Amino acid sequence: MDETIDRTLDAVGPRLKRLRSQRGVTLAGLAAQTGISASTLSRLEAGLRRPTLEQLLPLARAYGVTLDDLVDAPPTGDPRVHLRPIAGHDGSVVLPLTRRAGGIQAYKFVLPAGSGDREPDLRTHEGHDWVYVLNGTLRLVLGEHDLILKPGEVAEFDTRTPHWFGATSAGPVEFLSLIGRQGERAHVRAAPRGGTAR
Repeated sequence: MDETIDRTLDAVGPRLKRLRSQRGVTLAGLAAQTGISASTLSRLEAGLRRPTLEQLLPLARAYGVTLDDLVDAPPTGDPRVHLRPIAGHDGSVVLPLTRRAGGIQAYKFVLPAGSGDREPDLRTHEGHDWVYVLNGTLRLVLGEHDLILKPGEVAEFDTRTPHWFGATSAGPVEFLSLIGRQGERAHVRAAPRGGTAR
């Protein structure tokens, strides 16, 4: 096996660990989703075991990324992002908008009407989130705050703060989410009315 292939395979473990951490999934949860034992997943992430195609395929499906993303294949020259929607059991749809593992990840969420009327199940994980509402009304529960965001409104927060998203009974909601590692933030430059951006 040549040196390039060795280096590529050695980098898969840390990439798998980073993806799982970014999505806030446990080894047990990922094992249930992929059919790969938690101990094997742990060894893959630690680089103690080389991944096989039979392992990479279900992992790519679970994370909603391509095999190229998992092994960090060189770009082919096609700049288009081929969206592969991930359907949730509650009628929600998540569209990953970025292809690379690591760094800030972009997603489009579509949540069904009324999902925000149920009791929120607040979650925490490492990272920073920036949310922009495209259509509909988004309910964001963030710590002790219960917020309603309309189209064009933005929220930015540390994801170690307990949080939850949902649509209201008024209808479905579509929003963009940029999620980065701890300390990584989306920077938005906007010009004040009648002025220019600095």
